[in-house]
Amino acid sequence: MKKILTSLALLGLVVAGTWMSSAGAIAAEEEHNAAAPTHFPINEPKEMSWSFAGPFGTYDKAQLQRGLKVYKEVCSACHSMNLVAFRTLEGLGYSEAQIKTLAAGYTIHDGPNDAGDMFDRPGKPSDHFPAPFPNEQAAASANGGAAPPDMSLLAKARGVERGFPRFIFDIFTQYAQGGPDYIHSLLTGYDQTPPAGMVIPEGTHYNPYFLSGVSLKMPKPLSDGQVTYDDGSPQTVDQYARDVSAFLMFAAEPHLEDRKKTGFRVMIFLLLFGALVYMTKRRVWADVAH
Repeated sequence: MKKILTSLALLGLVVAGTWMSSAGAIAAEEEHNAAAPTHFPINEPKEMSWSFAGPFGTYDKAQLQRGLKVYKEVCSACHSMNLVAFRTLEGLGYSEAQIKTLAAGYTIHDGPNDAGDMFDRPGKPSDHFPAPFPNEQAAASANGGAAPPDMSLLAKARGVERGFPRFIFDIFTQYAQGGPDYIHSLLTGYDQTPPAGMVIPEGTHYNPYFLSGVSLKMPKPLSDGQVTYDDGSPQTVDQYARDVSAFLMFAAEPHLEDRKKTGFRVMIFLLLFGALVYMTKRRVWADVAH
């Protein structure tokens, strides 16, 4: 009997110790969760003023050309634009000769030739922007294990969901600038101090506008004076971010202006057609007793 009581006492001590340990772990976890944000992005993207916003918005071609310059001199070192052809840049206001010259400045790996070998040649307007790395694995290896995303559709693929009731108003305002807003905020959101209790993994960089976590592998890509503008525009991080965000919107939706023009014409047609149908109905049924 004494042995049984001793065993029960020992079991009680073990259970109590386990409970206290678990309670301590839960309390520590709750304290950590209370100190660190549980949603991302921590800050919502800032809503910017874009020339292409709204049902009648159009692209600012000078801004798009500056954005292309930022992409070429900064972003293209890591990010590809595999889905964008050089000839698409006609929408930026470039002539056919200028596009041929721009494309020829790139080396395209092509083939096989008649001998079955791959070869390099100057780019043509029908070619797409070449990727900076031969494959995704090489891109990840060169960037700390995280492959930089392709930028072809980035402005349409990124963007924070807008809650009620803003998403209802967006239907009428034709808000479609979530991607450019997000890209601009991300590029200008570095150099901020993390909230108390937030642990930033080594080798990553804190950015409160990052959509997928507390930090990202990409270091701050832009700095003042990094890209030289020929038109006298400010050479600041904010201006670079605005311009490249607008260019990426064009890359993702080069026919935005045509789509809006077509939509406006369709709406006018439907209004006129509806009025004609109503007037015809009144005329046909005018002499019929109701």
